[in-house]
Amino acid sequence: MSTAGPDPRILTHADAGEQETEKQIHADELTIHDGSPDASHEKNGASDKEDFDKEDAPVEEVTQAHVDDIPDGGLRAWLVVVGGAFGAFATFGYVNAWGVFQAYYEETVMPTTSPSTIAWIGSVEYALIFVPGLVTGRLFDMGYIKLPVTVASALLITSTFLTAECKEYWQFILCQGILAGVMCGIIFGPMMGVIAHWFKRRRGIALGMIAGGSSIGGTIFPIAARHLIQDVGFKWTMRILGFIQLFALTITCLTVDRRVPPGNISKKFFDLSIFKNRAYCTFCIANLVSFLGLYTVLTYIDVSAVHAGLDPNFTYYLVAIANAASGFGRLGGGYYADRFGPLNIMIPSTTFAAALTYAWPFAKTKADFIVIAIIYGICSGVYVSLLMAPIMSMGNHHNIGIMTGVSQTILAGGALAGPPISGAINASTGGFQSVGYYAGSMVIVAVGFIIATRQLVLKGSIYGKA
Repeated sequence: MSTAGPDPRILTHADAGEQETEKQIHADELTIHDGSPDASHEKNGASDKEDFDKEDAPVEEVTQAHVDDIPDGGLRAWLVVVGGAFGAFATFGYVNAWGVFQAYYEETVMPTTSPSTIAWIGSVEYALIFVPGLVTGRLFDMGYIKLPVTVASALLITSTFLTAECKEYWQFILCQGILAGVMCGIIFGPMMGVIAHWFKRRRGIALGMIAGGSSIGGTIFPIAARHLIQDVGFKWTMRILGFIQLFALTITCLTVDRRVPPGNISKKFFDLSIFKNRAYCTFCIANLVSFLGLYTVLTYIDVSAVHAGLDPNFTYYLVAIANAASGFGRLGGGYYADRFGPLNIMIPSTTFAAALTYAWPFAKTKADFIVIAIIYGICSGVYVSLLMAPIMSMGNHHNIGIMTGVSQTILAGGALAGPPISGAINASTGGFQSVGYYAGSMVIVAVGFIIATRQLVLKGSIYGKA
């Protein structure tokens, strides 16, 4: 897809890249008004000039005025963050409660269905959060965010109420798996990209606060669902969760919006030119590989604790502990990313996550599992909160939606395949050591790709903010 300027360079360094892009846009505007090509246009080819004419100049000037005036704070900008946090709360928080539903379905609703078959409901739901990113990212670049988010919010709430009426496996797959997963993706997809319109210097902390919403939801929803099922039954549990989503998503729909109007964009729905950026491609691979192992610990830590002989009434809270701890990682990661660069923060935190993945199968006591849950929650929280931050410095305000969206769609493959692969390894070996070796190795390989991304961003330099 085309960028706002005739020379669509996708740069990689966080500060220098945006400065260079702004300089180039100003140079292009002068050329458009003068009608005479400058040295910049001669260098980059006459074909760039053909894409824009004088009729586009007023749109470009309005857009550039917005780009030059990123508020980096203020009531309106922080309201966008609040709305994004509520959106993450209602989507990822709900999805993170799957473990409660898995246990309930095994014991009550579908006792004759195998656990691995039931698990596909949750796997499909989680993976489909990322799949719509390709579509939502493009729509975001075209200027659409309010309408898709509002429609998806209504359908997500509907799917939650419909799940209360489900009785057959295929009904749960359709309502709680496919419909809920896709709607969560349409809602959450633009939440990261829109931050680039409102924040630059404080972008990391803003992203961390949005990701913190999913951490709070991942703590509240599972505990609420478990106790509500026991107290009021499954149907009213789903209805109450639906009303919670209604409250949260109403705030999201009222507060989240673009600031920069859509610029001169290509009519093509998908443009392969974004893959000309080597740093972007490398980082997409890193995300794909990381999700093959990153959520293995959070998926199986409670099961492994029961396998180690601990009380199931205690082990259930391990996921809630990890989700609560991840909130500190998300906020702290965002704060330090603003100071040192997101890639510089992601590398050590993800390395620690890999080390804990290797150590997790050897935990035996309550203290062991609590320590792993807390530290792993913090480290994985840092990674998740900064997942899209490096990409925001690789593009510009007019293609950030498609770049973040494509990255989310790519990593969906890892999110879908990772837990089943770990489950298959566990079933074939009868333990969790091999699972830890597999998942930890995937995360370590991902760290290697993140390091490679950093070197591409810094053009081979050892030191620098990236």
